[in-house]
Amino acid sequence: MSLTMPQPDDAILARRGEIIAALRRIVPGEGVISQPHELKPYETDGLTAYRQPPMAVVLPETTAQVSAVMRYCNAQGVKVVPRGAGTSLSGGALPLADAVLLGLSKFSRVLDVDYENRLAVVQPGVTNLAITRAVEEMGFFYAPDPSSQIACSIGGNVAENAGGVHCLKYGVTTNNVLGVELVMMDGEIIRLGGRQLDAAGLDLLGVIVGSEGLLGVVTEVTVRILPRPQTARAVLIGFASIQSAAQCVADVIGEGIIPAAMEMMDRSAVHAAEAFANVGYPLDVEALLIVELDGPLAECDYLIGEVERIARANAAVTTRVSRNDAERLAFWAGRKAAFPAVGRISPDYYCMDGTIPRRRLPEVLQRIAGMSASHGLRVVNVFHAGDGNLHPMILYDANRAGELERAESFGNDILRLCVEVGGVLTGEHGVGVEKRDLMPVMFSEIDLAHQQRIKCAFDPGLLLNPGKVFPTLHRCAELGRMHVHRGQVSFPDLPRL
Repeated sequence: MSLTMPQPDDAILARRGEIIAALRRIVPGEGVISQPHELKPYETDGLTAYRQPPMAVVLPETTAQVSAVMRYCNAQGVKVVPRGAGTSLSGGALPLADAVLLGLSKFSRVLDVDYENRLAVVQPGVTNLAITRAVEEMGFFYAPDPSSQIACSIGGNVAENAGGVHCLKYGVTTNNVLGVELVMMDGEIIRLGGRQLDAAGLDLLGVIVGSEGLLGVVTEVTVRILPRPQTARAVLIGFASIQSAAQCVADVIGEGIIPAAMEMMDRSAVHAAEAFANVGYPLDVEALLIVELDGPLAECDYLIGEVERIARANAAVTTRVSRNDAERLAFWAGRKAAFPAVGRISPDYYCMDGTIPRRRLPEVLQRIAGMSASHGLRVVNVFHAGDGNLHPMILYDANRAGELERAESFGNDILRLCVEVGGVLTGEHGVGVEKRDLMPVMFSEIDLAHQQRIKCAFDPGLLLNPGKVFPTLHRCAELGRMHVHRGQVSFPDLPRL
């Protein structure tokens, strides 16, 4: 493993038996996993290049049990790593040797659906797609739809602020979460947000969504559900060059058209997805756009025509509009199968996640191609073109000496490029361990120190998900204590965390 993680605390490991016994009293029955062979499924997440079995796994069933586990671990100085479905592609749920892995898979119920107020209350272990399945009979859906939506859990989506193909129009997780129930490291249970549109006071809900399990453990989520549009149509557009496809994306948005989704695949991705899903993608193109429009029938028909016009102006070589909903879903089946499809053409792949301004797409893709040649590794590009969220997949073979390290170096160069052209390190996968050491590329020491102060406000002992996000995690005292003079803090009228 080329990324370093915090050194295990030998004193905690020496007390392993005592800690496991205490956890069994809190979560009896089969709620604690401790045998080495039973811990194997938990040693990694979606970033499978890195593995580390946890000290133990605890699987609570109630918020009270989560609170008790956290309270005990906090009092004993034991680290806690929260885990949902384990699909994180940035190593966000990677365990530590001296940590308790807190699995939330048993929190799998839809608690309430309020169609009148267009919301649902769910537990964090509910899969993303299951929310839509629970409400679709009444004509509703949950908008964020990551490619892993059949498996990823809503709690993990909240942790990573997950996106998906339809987030161009409907927003990412933070735009679709109304409230959470949160268990703090000391066991306190609090609620942020709720069923109303906006909560009063500080936007702490906005802090929690995307906090990657560093601030608390989410045990309940209130999400926004939306009426399904009257019509949805998709068009496949093939181009002879990636530059033409990228310019088409910019021109569609530039004309004020906001599709429900706008995805791009390069030639390699198209061939892999078609071989896997057999959905009828054109194989003689260098780039393929999937553009979906939704809304009233007349609006969709008009906008499809406008998109086709813009595509022709950008030298599109083929267009195909879905004739019915089954064909539209088939178009998306190929795109959503792109990741497993690439798994058939390479022993391993490293999926990156960076976001850039749309206008820089042609330049960035050209430079990634140059990096591919210099690093000697192939790359397949599949990404959310509408919002500039790139997902290059670097192909490598972990059984060949040095290829993983070359893939990591290639990925780091891509992320540095994203920041260089005015983008950011991540769009939806989070920082985790994968991008942790690149944080100084984007943030100054002052920026990182302020972020760590938020961490300290929620988790003073730095016990929640350590080793993630921050390249160097300072103790809270090292960041400077709040100055108190004659019993008064500076600016006492300001609200504080």
